[in-house]
Amino acid sequence: MRYKTILRCGAMLPMAMLAAGIGHAQTAVPAGDAAVETVAADDIVVTGSRIRRDPTEQPQPVVVVDEAAIAKTGLSSIADVLQRLPSSSGGLNTKFNNSGNLGNPPDGGGVGAGSAAIDLRYLGAKRTLVLVDGMRYVNGASASGIPGTVDLNSIPDVMIGRVEVLQSAASALYGSDAIGGVVNIITKSGQKGLSASAQYGQFLGKDDGQTQNYQLSYGFGGPQTHVDAGVFYTKQQDVRASDRSISQFPNPGQASCAEPIGGCSSFTPLGRFVVNGQNLTLRGPVAGRPVYDPTLATGDFKLLLPADRYNFAPLNYFLTPNERYGGFVNARAEFSDALNLRVKAVYNRRNSQNRAAFLPLGIGPDVGNGNLLDTISVDVTNPYNPFGATLVPGQNYTAVYRRLVEAGQRTYSQQVDTMSVTGTLDGKFQMFGRNWYWDANASVGQNDAHQLFTGNVNVARLQQALGPVSDCTGPCVPFNFFGGVGSITPEMLAYVGFDERSRSSQRLDDYTANLTGELFDLPGGPVGIAIGYEHRFQSGNFVPDPVIQAGLGADIPAQAASGQFNVDELYGELRLPLLKDVPFFQSLELNGAARHSNYSTFGGNTTLTGGVLWKPVSDLLLRGSYAESLRAPSIGELYGAQSRFDQPLSDPCSNIAGSQYQASATVRANCVANGVPVSGSYQEPNGQLPVLTGGNRDLQPETARTILFGGAYSPAWARGGSLRTLSLEVNYYDIKVKGAIASIGADVLLDRCAQVADALSCAAIRRAPSGIISSINGVLLNTGGIRTQGIDATFNLRTSETGAGSFGLYAAGNYLLKYSETVPATTGSTTTEYTGTERGSPDQAYPKFKGQATIDWAVGPIAASITGRYIDGVDDVKPDNSPNRMKSRLYGDAQVQFSPSWMQDRIALTLGVNNLFNSNPPACYSCSLNNYDPTTYDVPGRFGYVRLSYKM
Repeated sequence: MRYKTILRCGAMLPMAMLAAGIGHAQTAVPAGDAAVETVAADDIVVTGSRIRRDPTEQPQPVVVVDEAAIAKTGLSSIADVLQRLPSSSGGLNTKFNNSGNLGNPPDGGGVGAGSAAIDLRYLGAKRTLVLVDGMRYVNGASASGIPGTVDLNSIPDVMIGRVEVLQSAASALYGSDAIGGVVNIITKSGQKGLSASAQYGQFLGKDDGQTQNYQLSYGFGGPQTHVDAGVFYTKQQDVRASDRSISQFPNPGQASCAEPIGGCSSFTPLGRFVVNGQNLTLRGPVAGRPVYDPTLATGDFKLLLPADRYNFAPLNYFLTPNERYGGFVNARAEFSDALNLRVKAVYNRRNSQNRAAFLPLGIGPDVGNGNLLDTISVDVTNPYNPFGATLVPGQNYTAVYRRLVEAGQRTYSQQVDTMSVTGTLDGKFQMFGRNWYWDANASVGQNDAHQLFTGNVNVARLQQALGPVSDCTGPCVPFNFFGGVGSITPEMLAYVGFDERSRSSQRLDDYTANLTGELFDLPGGPVGIAIGYEHRFQSGNFVPDPVIQAGLGADIPAQAASGQFNVDELYGELRLPLLKDVPFFQSLELNGAARHSNYSTFGGNTTLTGGVLWKPVSDLLLRGSYAESLRAPSIGELYGAQSRFDQPLSDPCSNIAGSQYQASATVRANCVANGVPVSGSYQEPNGQLPVLTGGNRDLQPETARTILFGGAYSPAWARGGSLRTLSLEVNYYDIKVKGAIASIGADVLLDRCAQVADALSCAAIRRAPSGIISSINGVLLNTGGIRTQGIDATFNLRTSETGAGSFGLYAAGNYLLKYSETVPATTGSTTTEYTGTERGSPDQAYPKFKGQATIDWAVGPIAASITGRYIDGVDDVKPDNSPNRMKSRLYGDAQVQFSPSWMQDRIALTLGVNNLFNSNPPACYSCSLNNYDPTTYDVPGRFGYVRLSYKM
């Protein structure tokens, strides 16, 4: 029924297109269909095999997104294009704004602010291998950790000719990380003449999110030499949370902080003071020192009410600003059939920014900073101390909270430079009377990132400014924690504040050699073989600001980390064509590959894969395969230093309406045993719980096995006459990951401790005497397993030229049958089924079905297309544990292009609208920011764009 829905959607699109007069589509096609139209008859190398072969007999499912398809999306990042594929589960992109709001997530890779990644099969971006021209690319960096993934925003869009997405495991061919699949970016080569485009777009009616994209490339040369070169500039401006209705408050539909749902912050501009057993705030700003009346009948203090909490939500970015520019040179020299030289150089600069609300500055043990802030005393001689006594942590006060509005919003600005140089020698020779092909490659990549964070506080100086006034000498200025908005002067800020500067870098040196050819003939054809060797060296480091390394920052803590590893690998691939052109066996082929890896970090490992291709008739291809996979722990996972992740999460031990604590006597008893006061006085104050993150040098590689079978049908009767192409491909996959590298989720630990008093889970949770959680252990482990199963389907139809023009229909869908994760407990294990749900923090929806259908039409100088993108509904959970149904969404994107014949089709004017129906994302309560899932849904609003392009 799901596939009928998507095909019905595609069938309805022509009427919508004729009515609207405009259209848009992303066209992705199976590799065989693309290759038949764009390559010569000789066998070629297609992603998923290193043996040259007929591309129509691709042994693994591959989807190709070419340059024209990318242009049809109107998107300015290849990551955004790829994240729309039904087999993709999103990944990091510029809709994330989590630098200072949450800290370092417990994946060992850092925040990755401003970067973008691709995640296939919901397995995480670190389990999807990204290649450029079949070789590895340097991992990204954003001066906030050591990621184990390639930043797709570091790859210049102007150099992309097409992208081949292998939707299957391929560790035996390509090595570590290829568990979910492989994304192979093929760069431009052989372009003739000039190609240029200029595009401008923005959200219609909102006047924000303005995006400019300029690309220029040129190809020239003769029969033996050719050079392709290009430059680009892309600038995406921000969308603010205050300008979208869904993100006005910390929870969807919330209208005030007084509502029982909570979510607003205890760090308020007027302050929150837990002093002498009272939970206080100011009645209003005070010039000088406030007056404290313990009875609260008079004076400047009153009891804190829910309405006094702070709404931080409108101050965030919904879409982060991102500027990129750079270029590439791709040159080749063909000396003879036996020897060719190819050289590629790439440079990319990214300037990006994340933003958070004003700094939440707190002191005292219940704040849970984990550093000097927890132990600061406010001396009685401090001229702004209103309480008539020194405030001693744990004695007469437990927490003082203040939103530091006078310092301005926190901003995190990244400057990231990526450089890569690749050289290749290749050629062919005769052996055994057959052609053999060889290549030797060397690739060096470097990624350097710097981040400037404004709005932080040096807590050592803060301690001095709050201490005895006699010790506050020289440049020291006594600090006013108690006067409310405006009481912290520029002179106070100049002493305690500082600009935080951090940096990180990653390096890749990769050397490979490959040989492929044919050995002898079998009844089905020649036996193909490929062998090769790879030596790879990777290093990375993260260097936080010296003040942060000393543990003296008021924002997210971090420590320096660095590491490196090298690996030597040998692989072999074999193709055995057993039968051909006999009844019921138009062709029958067995294939297999093996790879042995020897890592400096953990030793040796061997992965194997095997498959069968069977054509019972010429129009039908059936395939099945079994693949073993390996993912070695990344540098960040091994060597990442301890940091903190402030995860948006409800504590089941909090005594609030709808909590597990109120609903169950067993939970109450288990919570008391874990450190919650028996009086029931504990209420979690902030909606964010501190998770201690960090790498683990004892990690071992993940292993996985993938079972895949399916088929492709492309009838000969559809290749001629009124039809040019008709094909249908369906594949089933089953992936099982063992020893998955992750932390045990904080939500799992909290629930298991509260519900069943699991000793392992309770030991990971540390609480202050008041019951407030001071930390949850989220250090990385080889935690357990992941299991996912699903079905992919693609349908492609294209007509020949008719009197009404030519038409094309493309439909693709993914049906998720299962996605579950298993983690260990004190005895046994816990399995969580995510299919059909929203995970929330880290944000990820697992819809049972995702699909897209595109129809395009071209006649004379006009081409139009329209796409429908469908996302099935998922189940979410509200803070009170009641269900929240995130309903299905259908997005429509439209585009029309005019290319006048009197300009010899060299100039084209394109108009397009994305999210034509103005569909808003479904409200998400468990998501980390802006009340929606940025991995799955679009920014609210119609995005319109215009592009002028020229080809010589």
